[in-house]
Amino acid sequence: MMPIRHSLKIVTYLTAAFLLLALLPTALARPAAAADTWRGPLSTRGRWIVDADGNRFRLKAANWDGAQGSWTGSGSVTDPANHHAGQDSYGIPLGLDRVPLARLLADFAALGINSVRLPFSNEMIHTTTAVPDAAVTANPQLRGRTPLEIYDAVVAALTGAGFAVILNNHTNTSRWCCGVDGNERWNSSQSTQQWADDWVFMARRYAGNSRVVGADLYNEVRRDVLDDPNWGLGDAHDWYAAAQLAADRILTEADPDLLIVVEGINWTGLPVDGLPHGRPVLTPVHTLSNTLVDAHKLVYSAHFYGYTGPRHSGATGIGETSDPRYQDLTREELYQALADEAFFVTTEGRHYTAPVWVSEFGVGANETGTAARTWFGNITDYFADHDTDFAYWPLVGWEGHDDWALLRYDTAGHRSGILDGGDWRATAWAHLMTSPGRTGYVEPGTAWRMLSTDHGDQVESRRVRAGGDWDPGAYKAVCPDGLRLIGLAHSGGRGLCTDARTGDLRAADGAQTVVTDERYVPAGGDWASGYTKFQCPAGRFVVGYSRRGERVSAALCVQARAALGTGGRTVWFDRSDSRPADGAGDDFASGAYKGQCEAGEYIAGVAFTTRVGSAQGPAAVLCVPV
Repeated sequence: MMPIRHSLKIVTYLTAAFLLLALLPTALARPAAAADTWRGPLSTRGRWIVDADGNRFRLKAANWDGAQGSWTGSGSVTDPANHHAGQDSYGIPLGLDRVPLARLLADFAALGINSVRLPFSNEMIHTTTAVPDAAVTANPQLRGRTPLEIYDAVVAALTGAGFAVILNNHTNTSRWCCGVDGNERWNSSQSTQQWADDWVFMARRYAGNSRVVGADLYNEVRRDVLDDPNWGLGDAHDWYAAAQLAADRILTEADPDLLIVVEGINWTGLPVDGLPHGRPVLTPVHTLSNTLVDAHKLVYSAHFYGYTGPRHSGATGIGETSDPRYQDLTREELYQALADEAFFVTTEGRHYTAPVWVSEFGVGANETGTAARTWFGNITDYFADHDTDFAYWPLVGWEGHDDWALLRYDTAGHRSGILDGGDWRATAWAHLMTSPGRTGYVEPGTAWRMLSTDHGDQVESRRVRAGGDWDPGAYKAVCPDGLRLIGLAHSGGRGLCTDARTGDLRAADGAQTVVTDERYVPAGGDWASGYTKFQCPAGRFVVGYSRRGERVSAALCVQARAALGTGGRTVWFDRSDSRPADGAGDDFASGAYKGQCEAGEYIAGVAFTTRVGSAQGPAAVLCVPV
């Protein structure tokens, strides 16, 4: 006999599936994707994505691939047999040769999705040759256009129908991803400068369209033949640094409204038993998180497929190890892996807190394996239960070629797939699409953001940037506009920013003071005897700091919008941590001593020693009630 709780779950699944099928005629008659229920741009509040009105916007998405390329890298590019699943995308979104664009959009709406991840390659941007007429047989209005111009038309059609669009730089060159294919990193086939330039170009191109909501910076960063990507080493393979660079350039030079999506590292090491290897995903974010010029634009992402695993590359044969795949894990083990590798990021009150978007997952309609089918049910249950933002891979495919696609079309444009009966995935899909989640207005919470001067500047204030270099030759860090400095590390140059209790504390006039001596320490106000003290003038508070080596170089103070408290207390941290008992912000400088004010305080000064032989980093801060 089946356990009652499992029977109830199946009944619930079947009810949801019948409900979805009952709604299909209505959805098919209405090609818009809830166009009147949300307004762009999108931003973040804690772990939630919200629209322009502050209402929760859950990314219920799918990947419309093709513009990133489909050629597998060997044989003639003109032979469909040399393209993934025998599908030649011609470097544009799949299906435009078989189905009119308007009908594709109607089918997307019938699925219930509200957003589309739209991959592209850097090669697509620069291709000047028009696609062949055969690529757009069902859409003759697109004849004579380049791949980028067709991408433009697809973006316009999607957003015009109410879908949110997330641009995704999937590959450097137009070929199928992902292995050792010359597209392992953002700079595998091009410079980091060119990659960032391309992102500025693409973001500017769609800046006037508020339903183009996100820039997904790069897909599945992974090892190439010789080297691993890393998170924070400061070299040419540092994904953390490259993502920071591109994100801040997009937000300051192109479109300040875009969400910035940073995927974790997909693979490091050699997939050989006995050698180090694995799938870091977002685990490095625990100790080094991104802080952007807008504190409410960062989304982290991760990919999960049943045939891969925490330490399994997904290969069969060469590159296969004895490590378990995700589909080999029990339900409890899978859920723990998801939490450890990605969903810890959604914990509120941390320097790394952000929405997590699972921007790829999927399985084949022809899959018969018990393990793979069970995995798909388990992971969609997890997404439903945890109110997860997600994007299925892929959305569109050719009938008889790619059974993973949600929607498949034959040469005559006839559709089959998850909407048309007989697809075992429909029950889990219906459960995911109809599961309850948070809706309505999301109150702004407290933001906590890390600053790092590990390898250079991190000036995340637009207002400070506009004023130029305030301490030439030093490594500088400044909180994003709206946040203030609340914590410092004794060594290593890390800091912590927040808007706790006060919101934006800074005055509108933009006045700032670079403090490099003790001139603002009031008479009788020695709060760190024997130490050098950089203290703000009255009415100002610290938003940034600089260092030369480990020695404090300057404090950056700005004018408050209202009268500040006075007095205060000295918080020492040169010999141990001194932080609030609640651990707000979490460990923002792992392995270093840290000092942090309480949530209702601001930093008015920084003290350090200049004694020869002593560590000359920050040793104390003056914490004053707001």
